Amino acid sequence: MYELMIIVFVVGYAFITIEHTIKVDKAAIALITGVLCWTIFVFGKEKIVDLNKVKDYAATEFSNIYPDEIIKTSEKVDKSKIEIIQHYVTEVQLFEILTEISSILFFLMGAMTIVEIIDLHGGFRVVTDRIKTTSKLKLFWILGLISFFFSALLDNLTTSIIMVSLTRKFIVDKNDRWFFLGMIIIAANAGGAWSPIGDVTTTMLWIGNQITTYEVVTKLLIPSMVCLIVPLIIMSPKVKGKFERPDKDFMVTSHHTSNRQRNIVFFSGVSCLLFVPIFKSITHFPPFMGMMLSLGFLWLLTDLLHRKDDKEDREHFSAYHALEKMDVPTLLFFLGILLAVGSLQAAGQLNQMAVFLDDNIGTDTSNGVYSIGLIIGLLSAIIDNVPLVAAAIGMYPLEMTGFFQEDGLFWQFLAYCAGTGGSALIIGSAAGVAIMGLEKIPFFWYMKKISLYAVIGYICGAATYILQNMILSS
Repeated sequence: MYELMIIVFVVGYAFITIEHTIKVDKAAIALITGVLCWTIFVFGKEKIVDLNKVKDYAATEFSNIYPDEIIKTSEKVDKSKIEIIQHYVTEVQLFEILTEISSILFFLMGAMTIVEIIDLHGGFRVVTDRIKTTSKLKLFWILGLISFFFSALLDNLTTSIIMVSLTRKFIVDKNDRWFFLGMIIIAANAGGAWSPIGDVTTTMLWIGNQITTYEVVTKLLIPSMVCLIVPLIIMSPKVKGKFERPDKDFMVTSHHTSNRQRNIVFFSGVSCLLFVPIFKSITHFPPFMGMMLSLGFLWLLTDLLHRKDDKEDREHFSAYHALEKMDVPTLLFFLGILLAVGSLQAAGQLNQMAVFLDDNIGTDTSNGVYSIGLIIGLLSAIIDNVPLVAAAIGMYPLEMTGFFQEDGLFWQFLAYCAGTGGSALIIGSAAGVAIMGLEKIPFFWYMKKISLYAVIGYICGAATYILQNMILSS
């Protein structure tokens, strides 16, 4: 069963990559894969889960149900022990994973709704009206740099959602827009890597005290910038010509909004998104709590703005209408793929892979640390970077000195690699998955047109970090 889980995941993943060929939505495949992996886990629980590892849980939860000798001994597995393991898998591990997934989904739902509310009010004209160029190349660089810094301030997921809306305002041709969005995925992931709130993995390391704000910003800003600039330079010759600026009528809906309303909603929406990491830093709540508070505030604000409008306008500009426009299949795809990855995390396959890397490469030297970091980064393009980083945190406890101390070499390099390596494939990062869902970009199109640039940028940024560390250490 242990091996069957891996097989089902790989097969499901393969079908997701060819969704446009088989003409089956990836959300359906992801949901089936996720639930099947957990089902196989439950059926094979006696052989997969070690009862010794759940004794503390069993002693707390089942001391009034089962005799102590059943819980505390490691006798031959009987019916009572199987029930204990069943409870542990279905009521502890599954719900721990589901808590993490729900946090991501609610965060995504809130961010998407806020962006839709801004878009309904034509709010993105506040940005687009200030971009005067008609050169595709200049726009290419402008959007790349905006994505890079927005990602550090907000996060790469929220930034990617915003940039989809912005590119739709400028680039009408689908293939041109996809090329721009491929670059934006690279930019958003690079920008998220040098900020403690820019990516889920850096946030995990920050909360776990593996990295600190000052060190991660100062040590990873230049490598992350190189990770973006190199692909921008290489991709630039493919971006030629002019684009037609969209008419103002195209920038708004059939329902009129005044300049005052657009400005209020845009700046309030952006402020709400910026408030999320601040709220998290103050309260230590998961990010989705701040996002829900921000959504509630913007919802209240827009209702007050339109309270005197006629019924049709109130309904059009309401958060309720924005929720109707939200891309639910994308959320369900996230649910399915994260369930599948979570099952591998709970059953131990991911941790086994991390142990394999440690045993075969080692972490006694800086070269070993660099090698493991690079491999984890590339693996994060295939498997979600969150459980990979979680496995690394579990494997390597904080030490007082050496590579694994606070702000040590391993943690900083891991933050860079896990944050940027996912750009190699479109499903390798939250930014990529969100853009893939919103724009229906095919997996193999991205692999053919963007992946090489992303890998080159990833390697150049890593080389920059290594060189920078050698200079600072000398």
